[in-house]
Amino acid sequence: MEYPLLSKEGKNLRNIELNPQIFDGKVNLGLLTQAVYCYLNNLHSIRKASTKTRAEVKGSGAKPWRQKGTGRARVGEIRNPLWRKGGVVFGPKPRYVYKNIPKKMKAQALKSALNAKFKDKELFILEDLKVNSKKTKDFLKIIKALNLNKRSLFVDENFSPKILLSVKNLKNIELVRAKDLNAYQVLNYKNLILTL
Repeated sequence: MEYPLLSKEGKNLRNIELNPQIFDGKVNLGLLTQAVYCYLNNLHSIRKASTKTRAEVKGSGAKPWRQKGTGRARVGEIRNPLWRKGGVVFGPKPRYVYKNIPKKMKAQALKSALNAKFKDKELFILEDLKVNSKKTKDFLKIIKALNLNKRSLFVDENFSPKILLSVKNLKNIELVRAKDLNAYQVLNYKNLILTL
């Protein structure tokens, strides 16, 4: 399967052959959903909400009045959950909720996400991503040349310090190293830009 290789100026240099093992055109929506759900859940895997039960609330465990003869309702202690300032029944406790999916499923989800971008024609392949200065306006020239007007994700093996500084002020642009890429990031951005 051939795909155009672009220069930083947006010119079509030549067509390159894409790896057929990755870009086979198959998109597994169920697997993508599961991978994205796990990723988003793990961003908030520590749940800090906490309440006190009747055993933990400060106060005496003594019976406030005798069981019979007063005319009032029977009661065992003042921190009863039915009372004001009493304990909470089945309230939340701090917990660690981490969801994991196997490595092969993660890899397959990333492959599906890349195929989805390929099908939607939101994939761009650049020859290189080198800039001469660390000014944001120089990086904006690349974005304008490629006609990227939406959120864009740039993927490379390593980014030079100049590129990292030039992109710092751009809120719709994200740089990710290839080894850190996941399915959620690919789907979360409109355009995906890969480099050779």
